[in-house]
Amino acid sequence: MKIYIATDHAGFELKEKLVPFLKSLGHDVVDNGAFTLDDNDDYPDFIAEAAKEVSLADSSEVRGIVIGGSGQGEAIVANKFPNIRAVVFNGQFEPKDGSEVPDMIFLTRSHNDSNVLSLGARFISEEIAKRAVREWLDTPFSGDERHARRIEKIKIIEKSILSV
Repeated sequence: MKIYIATDHAGFELKEKLVPFLKSLGHDVVDNGAFTLDDNDDYPDFIAEAAKEVSLADSSEVRGIVIGGSGQGEAIVANKFPNIRAVVFNGQFEPKDGSEVPDMIFLTRSHNDSNVLSLGARFISEEIAKRAVREWLDTPFSGDERHARRIEKIKIIEKSILSV
């Protein structure tokens, strides 16, 4: 799988760990920056490049991983592009209050066919990030009719906005 990865200063150290990890899993990784640690850089500059590539590819064999402090702004930027379904993960595999909740990473792939994973580097460790990335990459889209129907509706919305 081809993976575009990008970050700003807040996720720079985590990106530097994830690139070799992804390559060790056999993925073709394209690093869209940041290439140096610069506390004054702006995440849209890097995230947009990765999201654009995933958007243009519009293929299940191409995905993006974007990283920031919380991952929220990065997902907002990525979701500005057509064909992008970016989701944020900042650490919750299990509920904190003991209640039953479904596995967030699994659902973002199996139900939403997410193609960009936005990680909140200030909320997760390297180990948690690797666990989330591996699960996200390994989980297929279910293809269930109801989920496919919903994704098609999202695509219709995108097309209607682009034609305005």
